[in-house]
Amino acid sequence: MARLAFLCCAAVLVGCTKSADRAADDQTAMDTAAAASATSSTSATISLADVAGKWKVRSTDEAGGTVVETELVATADTSGWTMTGANRKPLPVRVVAVAGDSIVTEAGPYESFVLKGVKVTTRTVNRLQDGKLVGTIEARYATKSGDSVALRPTEGTRAP
Repeated sequence: MARLAFLCCAAVLVGCTKSADRAADDQTAMDTAAAASATSSTSATISLADVAGKWKVRSTDEAGGTVVETELVATADTSGWTMTGANRKPLPVRVVAVAGDSIVTEAGPYESFVLKGVKVTTRTVNRLQDGKLVGTIEARYATKSGDSVALRPTEGTRAP
């Protein structure tokens, strides 16, 4: 009988210990989540002034081919943004949104740099990373068989 009582007490103690350990682990997890939340809420926000100036932007298809190089002129407000390709007139770029770490712009429709004779409308999401303008272009091509969509990664460096 004493042996049974000892085993029961041991089981209760082990159960309590694990519960206490779990509580400590849960508290550590909550502290870590709170720290991560605080870090993400204080992460850098972007402003149009941060990207004002000239940028040499290079985009490719998803496989890294079909390179298109443009010059982006960004201003400290939503007016006056343009994009110019080789042997092209400047195209107006509309700033759609500035939120968090991202700037969303649109351009077009204009004749595609990639598909001759095809109109395209683009929507770009850019972020500043290590002094570069990094993002993705969603290109919507108006083809005879219906819209075709391509995603093109981009990277821009400040032009001298």
